[in-house]
Amino acid sequence: MHEQSIVESLLKIALDNAQKAEAVRVYKINLVVGELSGVVDEAVTFYFNFLSRDTIAAGATINFAHIPTQLRCRRCEKTFTTEGFDFRCPDCQEQQVDIIAGRELYIESLEVE
Repeated sequence: MHEQSIVESLLKIALDNAQKAEAVRVYKINLVVGELSGVVDEAVTFYFNFLSRDTIAAGATINFAHIPTQLRCRRCEKTFTTEGFDFRCPDCQEQQVDIIAGRELYIESLEVE
């Protein structure tokens, strides 16, 4: 359910920026979503379609760019990606890691008229 509040913020940012650009229509929102953000594309699309219906963003599409999880081992400093939630270093098996990518959630760009 946190997607609703995310989409409310996303829509506000898009409309504010469209207004600054004196746009009459928002066609596309390019959204960057990290694997660990917990954001579900289908839920974002659902809430966006509902919340934007009486705005200049009605009918706009959301393009999702997904960022994989990237970790750095604290022991050997190897940088690696992982699938799922196995955060062990593939080289030394250390579980103490820093997340260096995968938590992103931001609007990269808007396409407006």
